[in-house]
Amino acid sequence: MPDTIPPLSPRPEVLAYFETRRSRPGKTLRAPGPDRDTLAPLLETALRVPDHGKLEPWRLMVLEGAALARLAEVTERLGTAQGRDAEKLAKARAMFADAPLVVAVVANPKASDKIPEVEQTLSVGALCFGLVSVAQAAGWGANWLSGWMATDRAWLTEALQLAPTEWVAGFVVIGTESAVPPERPRPDVAALTEWISE
Repeated sequence: MPDTIPPLSPRPEVLAYFETRRSRPGKTLRAPGPDRDTLAPLLETALRVPDHGKLEPWRLMVLEGAALARLAEVTERLGTAQGRDAEKLAKARAMFADAPLVVAVVANPKASDKIPEVEQTLSVGALCFGLVSVAQAAGWGANWLSGWMATDRAWLTEALQLAPTEWVAGFVVIGTESAVPPERPRPDVAALTEWISE
């Protein structure tokens, strides 16, 4: 006999969390970050995202220690060779050099006659947001970053050895908060919402 699923009950503590959540700037996140035993269940929880067709069009790469130093070097070298703005390049390099831990959420689209790639991309974005939310709910500071490295084929190939069809939907920095971020203006729901009843 199949298991009976109980009806959903209100979870006001979860609503309260989302009503007040906000990303922590990556530059304010410091060591320590979560160790592997701490991070693994957070990743498992974050993977509970909408995934039409169960294609799993994503994968995760946990970047730490010497890997982050290597990525900082690759970023500076390739960015300089490409003539990128020095100030922006310094910020891109610091995203790796100063991070306690980064999870690269890799978009890994699958060939499908039923599920268009745009739906798969939306699933990858949901994973990025889910990982930030789960990490913060566990008491860590977290931020979803990107930058030119996320889609630059030369960087993706050298730095992460990604396949030609893969790219990075987000570099999720996770660590210990060193500063409380100020509140930011929020969208005007009334201005952005249209109610259609017929």
